[in-house]
Amino acid sequence: MKILIVDAQGGGIGRQLVAAVKKAFPDQVVTAVGTNGVATAAMLKAGADFAATGENAVVVNCGRADVILAPIGVVIADAMLGEITPAMALAAGRSSAKRILLPIGHCDNIVAGADGLSVGQLVQEAVECLRSVLGG
Repeated sequence: MKILIVDAQGGGIGRQLVAAVKKAFPDQVVTAVGTNGVATAAMLKAGADFAATGENAVVVNCGRADVILAPIGVVIADAMLGEITPAMALAAGRSSAKRILLPIGHCDNIVAGADGLSVGQLVQEAVECLRSVLGG
């Protein structure tokens, strides 16, 4: 199973996702792609097996992934303070991968029903969704 984690800005959510996925599924290979070098470095430091940076890396790896874990902004052009380009959003949205999206309501995107959950709780929920996708 090809697991892709995508993040932007400082990579904090991606870092937490990588750490949680590697803890729960140590034998799974995790590829991390950041929209910038800081995000990529944070996810690599958290234990990602492979990492890349930039628009083309997001586009290529979304096409190769079986599962994508990311903040919901990855499918919204110009989200994450403009770091998600239209090409990135299109690639993530059109990917045949299962998408496990964290309902983070930043950058003028409000996700109804997501209030009250911490990022840590959302990360754990994402890991449980991944467990279901992986069949166990």
